[in-house]
Parts: sequence; structure tokens; C-alpha cells
Amino acid sequence: MIDRYSRPEMKHIWSQQNKYQCWLDVELAACKAMNKLGIIPDNDLKVILEKANFDADRVDEIELTTKHDVIAFLTNVAEYVGEPSRWIHYGMTSSDVLDTALALQMKQAVDLIIPQLDQLCLALEKKALEYKDLLSIGRSHGIHAEPTSFGLKFALWYDETKRNIGRLKNALKSISVGQFSGAVGNYAHISPKIEEIACEYLKLQPVNIATQVIQRDRHSELLTTIAIIGTTLEKIAVEIRHCQRTEVLEMEESFSKGQKGSSAMPHKKNPITSEQISGLARVLRANSMAAMENNALWHERDISHSSVERIILPDSTILLHYMLYKMIDLINNIVVYPENVERNLNLTNGLVFSQVLLLKLAERGCSREDSYVIIQRNAMRCWKEKVSFQSLLEQDNEVLNYLSKDDINDVFSYDRYLKNIDFIYKRIGLIEA
Repeated sequence: MIDRYSRPEMKHIWSQQNKYQCWLDVELAACKAMNKLGIIPDNDLKVILEKANFDADRVDEIELTTKHDVIAFLTNVAEYVGEPSRWIHYGMTSSDVLDTALALQMKQAVDLIIPQLDQLCLALEKKALEYKDLLSIGRSHGIHAEPTSFGLKFALWYDETKRNIGRLKNALKSISVGQFSGAVGNYAHISPKIEEIACEYLKLQPVNIATQVIQRDRHSELLTTIAIIGTTLEKIAVEIRHCQRTEVLEMEESFSKGQKGSSAMPHKKNPITSEQISGLARVLRANSMAAMENNALWHERDISHSSVERIILPDSTILLHYMLYKMIDLINNIVVYPENVERNLNLTNGLVFSQVLLLKLAERGCSREDSYVIIQRNAMRCWKEKVSFQSLLEQDNEVLNYLSKDDINDVFSYDRYLKNIDFIYKRIGLIEA
């Protein structure tokens, strides 16, 4: 991933240095397990643990000759260890190292992402509570529908983010497995007990069954979960982009001192972070498709998945980490304009009360079909002439056959639209039940 979208702590996880360190951790865990079972002598293990090391540049140099990265790595480690290095990688195959070490890297990456999701929840919770009682217009198909709480936008995103945390923890469990089972995964040259002990050292679970590789449904679960989280972030971004439009302007991204919006038009303040997040979410979705393609490999293994994962695993985790960092800052500093929220609420001169009127007429004996015709007729006139919907109804004899002016006045009350907001907030845990 390019530096523009990379945070240093996540970038480090996918560095060559950390990758090789994870490889070494895996090899040493196997050595300690074999020593515990009496395979590797104590003196040899002592030398291995004291001297085992690597030089990333040297590994890459050796690989130019071997054309095999694990052999190059083992060759370099042997240069540090000497004669006892014969025990390193004993009975193992390359994928035992690669897949188990990859699990360590994926765990490290997810361990950075989960706290960010927690931070996003806190930011959304704060805004949901702050704007719980702010009446706003709800929209369907982009068109004014009925009044609602502005805080429900943030409450909805809060609840979805909570679900995403659960999804990611489930995916973390799926990918936190290691294997030490040999060339085709049948433990012909290495004991399953070694796998059990080595995985315990690494804080991984032994995989139930593998071929030469850990099966890629686990990895695709992680990548699809990341893609789903990306869609949540995009959902938030799209709403902010809409609300920042000049004609709407109910909320907008903060604009820092010295920031510029356009090279040509000095007045511009654009939703650049939201648009960036919308774009990067597409990359996460595309990568999840590639991850699912990786699950269908030939026989006990091929390496068609390997080249793909070198790109999609670092890129997706780095991108999501960056996107969350940006979204947390965006939400914490979002600018809301209550006066514009109120202006938009009243933009249609009361048409947003049409459903209440429909229900009220039905209560008083008017058929739904007749009620609809009466209301729609007045609504179209209100829309065309830009006059008060309530005043038109108060002059309509068909309406007055069923409703008094006090009844009509009651229809045009906003109170009903906030009366159950606390119920929703309690149900999702934003306020105490």
C-alpha cells in the first residue's frame, strides 16, 4: 500500500522485517516443542535460541539465487546458528512456516483494528446522544419522508459498528490457527504433539485439518469482514456527502485553518474525507472477491493464492486501519447546523404530515382510497403553489366532513416523532433501560 494511506504501526506489521521475525518465531516455537518431546538436545536448543537471527537484506540476497524465500531465510538463519541449525525446520514444509506466520501477522493487524472500531463507537455514541432530540427530516429515495431524530443517524451507525466488532472478533478466531503438519498435512514426519505445543507457544490454536496449507476460507472470512466494515464506513460517508451539499447543509466535515477546497474556486469546502472513504471501500470489496477466489486450490496445494495474498492482506488491513483513523476524526469533528436541519424540516410547508392525516381520516371513517385522493390533491396544490398544507386542509370541505380544525391542528404536531426515540436508544444500549 502506498504511504499516503498507511499508518506506521500497521505498515510495520507487513514489513519484511516483521514478516521474517514471525517466520523465526514459528521456527523457534517448533524447536522448543521438539526439545520438550526429546527430539532436539538441550545444548542444541540453547545454541539455537541464543544465536538464531536473520538479516532481511541478506535473506533477499540469497533468494536471488535460490528463487525460494523460505530456503533463503533458513540459509541465512543457519549462518548465525551453525551446526545445530540442522534441527530448524525439521520435519516441516514451507507452508507450515508461511501460513502459521501469516496467522501471527493477521492477528497483529486485527489487534490494531479492533481498538479503532471501539473508538469509532465512542465517537458515534457521543453524537447520537448529542443530537437525540434534534428533529430533522427523514428521507427515502432522497425525497422528504417524515420527521425523525437527527441523532438516529449516528445511533444506526453505532449499532452497525458494534455488529462489525463482533464479526471481526469471529474472523480473528478463524484465522488464529497454526499448522505443523508437513508436506501434505498428514504428520508423516512430524508429530501432532509438536503442533499442539508450538501453537501454544505462539498463542494460536492447532488447525483441525489442513492439506499443505491452512484452508483459505478462513482468510476470505477476514477479508469479507473487512469489506463489510468498509461498507459501513462508506454508508456514513455517503450520508455526510449528501448532508454537506449546498442545498442541504445539515452537517459538513470540519475545515481546518489554512485548508483549501479548490485550486480554481476559493469558496469551496468539499467533503474530501468522505469521498476518499467511499473510494477506498471499493478496494476493500474488490480484495474480498480475490480472497474468495483463493479458496479453490489444486489438490493438496498450489501457490495461486500466494501472490494474491501478498497484496490483498496488507492492503486491506492497512486501508481499513487508515479509513477508521480518518472516520474517527471526521465524526469527532463533524459540524452540524441545527438551523438548517430545521429549515429543511419545514421546506415542504407541512407535507411531511400526510401519513398522520391519512391515518386520522381512516380513524374517522373515511376509506383509505378516498383519504388518499383527498390528501394527494391538497398535497400537489401545496407543492405547486408553495402554500401551507395545513391551511389548505382547513379550507377543504371533504376534510372538514371528518375532522375539526382542532383535529387538523393536532395532526401538525412534531411530538409523535420523538416519543419512541428513547426506546430505540435503550434497545441498542445507548441509554440505560
